[in-house]
Amino acid sequence: MNTTPLVDIMLVLLILFIITIPVMHHAVKIDLPRATSQPNEAKPQTITISIDTLGQVYWNEQPLDRAALPGRFAEAAKREPQPEVHIRADRKTLYENVVEVMSDAQASGLRRIGFVTELIPNHP
Repeated sequence: MNTTPLVDIMLVLLILFIITIPVMHHAVKIDLPRATSQPNEAKPQTITISIDTLGQVYWNEQPLDRAALPGRFAEAAKREPQPEVHIRADRKTLYENVVEVMSDAQASGLRRIGFVTELIPNHP
């Protein structure tokens, strides 16, 4: 098999790249002004929903009637940016109570729902 034509083509391509690369990196040197600014990002408010063992619901540590929860969620869903909902439940809380709160939050249009757990350090 004759590889001479392949070597010729590769040498031509190499010469083309050697010629064009310096042209691509050529730029005009100018001294630009410097400015410091921080992006203005509005962090969403956090709503903490706590549920105790008896099923009592707390809105940001304030007791709240269970029937008033969907209305409060609907008000929160209208805000921009939409707040984050953090659900904290006692480990002995009925699963049904947690699911009802999650369902109310989702039905009102809240999209950012999370659970708060206690961090347990690793034991050797």
